Amino acid sequence: MSYIYEMHCHTGCTSRCGRVEPERIIELYKEKGYNGLVVTDHYSPMTFVPNWNPQKQIDFYLEGYRRMKAAAGDDFTVLLGMELRHYATGNDYLIYGVTEEFLYNAGNLMMKGVNKMREFCDENGFLLYQAHPYRWYIVRHGLKYLHGIEVYNGKCPKKENDKSFEWAKQSGKLMVSGSDFHKEENLARGGIITEKPIKNNDDLVQILRNGAFTLVKTE
Repeated sequence: MSYIYEMHCHTGCTSRCGRVEPERIIELYKEKGYNGLVVTDHYSPMTFVPNWNPQKQIDFYLEGYRRMKAAAGDDFTVLLGMELRHYATGNDYLIYGVTEEFLYNAGNLMMKGVNKMREFCDENGFLLYQAHPYRWYIVRHGLKYLHGIEVYNGKCPKKENDKSFEWAKQSGKLMVSGSDFHKEENLARGGIITEKPIKNNDDLVQILRNGAFTLVKTE
C-alpha cells in the first residue's frame, strides 16, 4: 500500500494570498486520494502586521493549521510546517518538523536570516528547503545552509523545475515536491508518495532524510 502527502499548502485564513478555507482544503485533498498534508502558510512580512506581538501573531498564524487539523478526522494527517521569508528578501524557505511550542518561543523568525534558521533547524530536528529556487525573484545562495531543495513546484513551469532538480542533484541536497496550493486550480499538483504512513513530524522528517518516497509531478 502507498500513501500520498501534500508538502506545500497555504490556507485562506492565514496566508494573505490563500483563497481556500482550511475545511474546504481537507475535502478537496481527501477527494483526490491524499492521506495528509503539511500546512506551510507564509511566515513573512506579508502575513504579519508591523507591530510585532508574538503571542497574538502566532495565534493568528496557527489558525489555518488548527482549523485544518480539527476538520481532518482520524483518517487524514495534518502537520505543521511553514514557508519562511525574511525581511528585505524575496527568498522563501520551506521548513518541516515545526512545532507550536517552537513558534511561541522563537521570537520573530523574519529577523533571523537563513544561517540562523539552519542552526534552529539542526537544534530542533527540523529540515530547511529552498522553495521554488528558479523563480525570477529568487536568489540562490547559502547552499551550505540548506538541507534540501523544492525540485518540483506545481505552480512553476517545467524549465524552472528541471533546473531545480539539477541543482539539487548536483549539490547532493534532499528533494521535495509540492503543489504550492493557494486556490483550487492548484490542487494536487505535487507531493510525495510513501510506502509507510506519516502520522507525525518524526515520521515525516525520517522519510525526507532517508529519501523513502517518490516525488509527485503532474507535467
